[in-house]
Amino acid sequence: MVPNLSGRSVLKVVDYEPAELRFLLDRSAALKADKKAGQEERLLTGKNIALIFEKTSTRTRAAFEVAAFDQGAHITYFDPAGSQMGHKESIADTARVLGRMYDAIQYRGSAQDNVETLAEFAGVPVYNGLTNEWHPTQMLADFLTMEEHTEKPLHETTFAFLGDGRYNMGRSLLVMGALMGCDVRIVGPTDLAPPEDVISLAEGIATETGAQITITDDPIAGVAGADFVHTDVWVSMGEPKEVWVSRVEQLTDYQVNASLMAATGVEDTKFLHCLPAFHNTLTTIGGDIIAETNMPDGLEVTHEVFESEASIVFDQAENRMHTVKAILVESLT
Repeated sequence: MVPNLSGRSVLKVVDYEPAELRFLLDRSAALKADKKAGQEERLLTGKNIALIFEKTSTRTRAAFEVAAFDQGAHITYFDPAGSQMGHKESIADTARVLGRMYDAIQYRGSAQDNVETLAEFAGVPVYNGLTNEWHPTQMLADFLTMEEHTEKPLHETTFAFLGDGRYNMGRSLLVMGALMGCDVRIVGPTDLAPPEDVISLAEGIATETGAQITITDDPIAGVAGADFVHTDVWVSMGEPKEVWVSRVEQLTDYQVNASLMAATGVEDTKFLHCLPAFHNTLTTIGGDIIAETNMPDGLEVTHEVFESEASIVFDQAENRMHTVKAILVESLT
């Protein structure tokens, strides 16, 4: 039975059943194939989508805009200074205004409460492009990418996330992995582990899906047998620059480098990163932090691994667009 996702918001992955997530992954793959074959059908002609970005992003904006344009929809981009939401107008009031003008709203910002409020009052689908707590659209891209690079079904796949597990990527990978029945490892210092309520949520889901959940501070044990190794920047957006030095000290042992990739014991382990990545000194922030912390080979990942054949980060980035397109099509038709 094909799930009916018409009118549904995408706020966090746990709002969806495994079968619904499976359907979205399959729909993403089909839409990707249609685009590459030049056979894409425009299903969203006449639709209007508002993109609210309190936190800027290259991939999220590009993914939503191209996905919408490919399907015949129009978008309005609100940059961090482009709306009065939360300043002169409440989030609830903004939602009710935009919901009367647009067919859907994307929000990328800080608090999960903000996107939840938008969804409560807008009367149209709302999509979470990232909050501090959750990153559901990234999850679909990550899991589609993993599927493309393994012959195993997802429920037989093992992946590890290394780094700070407290925020959107660590939490979302943990819960999405549980929903899809994977062997999930969140690997980092104990005080940077996901919150206990999120761990309990994932463990509860795992009892139904057969997933295996491991939270560990041992990087070698954590990656053993992993088909995929994920990481993210070590300081989240909005955190002050002053935390960089202490965070690097905390996480140096969890850097994804050639030795750690070899420690998986899997010949063709692949590397994923939601980007941007501080793997060299060619960015202002990355260059400054690498110089200040005396880590010349990169921060969360070395340049060697990032540019290796194991790296599938640009397939992952492209898949943001295909998976966002599936969300738009299924929620707006």
